[in-house]
Formats: sequence, structure tokens, C-alpha cells
Amino acid sequence: MKPFTVTSIGLAAVMAASISTAHARDQIRIVGSSTVFPFSSYVAEELGATTKWPTPVIESTGSGGGMKIFCEGNDLNTPDITNASRRMKPSEFERCQENGVTDITEAKIGSDGIAFAQSNENGPINLTREQIAMALLEKVPVDGKLVDNPYKKWSDIDSSLPDREIRLYGAPTTSGTRDAFDEMVLEAVTEEMEEYGNEAYSNIRKDGVYIDSGENDNLIVQKLKKDTEAFGYFGYSFLEENSDALIGASIDGVEPEPEAISSGEYPIARSLWFYVKNSHADDVPAMADYIDLFMSDKMISDLGYLKGIGLIVLPQAELEEWQDRVANRAKLQISDLK
Repeated sequence: MKPFTVTSIGLAAVMAASISTAHARDQIRIVGSSTVFPFSSYVAEELGATTKWPTPVIESTGSGGGMKIFCEGNDLNTPDITNASRRMKPSEFERCQENGVTDITEAKIGSDGIAFAQSNENGPINLTREQIAMALLEKVPVDGKLVDNPYKKWSDIDSSLPDREIRLYGAPTTSGTRDAFDEMVLEAVTEEMEEYGNEAYSNIRKDGVYIDSGENDNLIVQKLKKDTEAFGYFGYSFLEENSDALIGASIDGVEPEPEAISSGEYPIARSLWFYVKNSHADDVPAMADYIDLFMSDKMISDLGYLKGIGLIVLPQAELEEWQDRVANRAKLQISDLK
């Protein structure tokens, strides 16, 4: 009998199998949006409490930061799932593809409004998106020309507004909430104005009026409780959880309320998502139970637990469509993002 030998091809296969087994893990790793974080955390805690799997590890890195880490590759040291408070960008999809992350499932979990909030020591206020843009943009039109923003107080923009210094706690550029705010407020206003050449403009002033407060929305909440003259913006769920201390401004005459957010009447409403790296499914078997739990009626329906902590649920037909797509692990295509 010939002695047993291993060819180079066979050895590679054995080593690959060994490495895969060595790195297989029970605990899911999740990154991404601070807005989706409370919902994802609730599902993670439920998974840990009701199944054999350990509670997933979730890092609040911001939507952009999460996408960057998620798309680094298929190695099991990379995240299994990334949360996002805006849809994946085509450029992010392409980066994933370039790094071999080619089998992604997209999950839409509900809607959210961006609350523009202040301490409830102040009275209710209605702001237009144009007033907010004029308060924050680096260049604003004065007498038909774009100049460095001269406004120091809200009343400088409109005499009907409070005689308070303009000061806003907001998200960094890695945040999906920042992306959505820029697009739905700053860019939506400027692309309709001749002074900007009818092109979107979102450069925020750098004189200390806008205070980058990191990815933690709870930090903005705490700052507003102390700095009662300031405004801040964050996901609606954080306003609902802190309604004893904060109030949201009406935007263009519409209150930040669930019905208005769900219908799209509230002008700063967006969708919430998570993205699944299907190549990890076999080596991280807990993923299937976590994903199924997140997309279940128990979590994201009109009677689901997540509605109770601020998620704006999808219309029933749309909810069922997304539940079906995720259950079948529909493969994301770049055409879906355009």
C-alpha cells in the first residue's frame, strides 16, 4: 500500500477548512447606525434571553463607519451585519464587491423622523427648513450674493424667531443621520435657490455654531438638557424616550409625530435598514435566528415591541414584502440602490 500523501491542493483545502472551523463563532458582530442601535440592541437582548445564542456584540459606529468596516472583506474578523439610518450608497456597494463581499441581503425595518429638538424649558417652535439652512450653512445669500454666514441669533434670520444664539449639536459626517439631515434640509433648500446655481450645497459653517457631537445620540440629548438655549437633532426614538425633558420643533408646520413620519408628511423622515453578509451564515449560525427575530411581527409589526421604543412601522403590505425578501435572503443588486 502506498503511504498517505497530501497534494498541495488537498493541503490547501484541509487548511482552509481548519481555519474556517477555528474562526467559526457563536456570537454575532454588528456595527453601524446609532439611530438603529436601540432597536438592534433590543433584538440582541431578546435573542440572548430566549435562545441558546449569546447576546450579539453591537458597536455604534455610525452608518458610514459601519459600511466601511462591513465592506472590508469576508474574513470572520469583519462584521456580520451593519445597521444604517440611510440606504447603502452605490459607492459602498461597489467597495464591498471589490473586497469580495458579493452576497448581501438588504433589510428595511421601518421609518424614522429626524427630530430637531430643544429643552422643554422653551416654548413650542415652528421652523422652516430654509430657516434652519440659513442658520447652519457656511455661505448664505445676502442681497443676491453668497457671503460668509453673518447670522449670530435665530432672530437675525427672522424677527419672529427667538432672540437666542444659534447653536446646534449634531452628528459627524460618518453618520447616516447627518447624511439624511444634509440631504433633506440643507440640499433640499439650496437646490431650489438661484444664488446656489440651483445646485445642492451643504457646507456647514465652521465658526463653532455647529457642534459635532459624535455618533452617540444620547450624548446630544444630555447636552440639550444642560444647554437649554441650544438645538440638536437625532432620531425620533430619542425624542420619544426623553419627552419629559425635550420637545421637537415643528418643521414646515408639521409636528414630529409617528403618523406624519410614516406618511412622509413630516419633511425630515427616512427609512431604517440593516445589511447582512451572507458569506458568514454557515460559520456564525446565530445570524439566522437573529435576522428572523428582527424581521418578525413580534418586533417590527404594528403590535411589535420596537414600536414601543420609537420605531415607526412600515405599512402592512410593504412590511410583508420586506419580510419575504429577507426570509429568502434576496441578493442585493446595485440596480436596487439607484
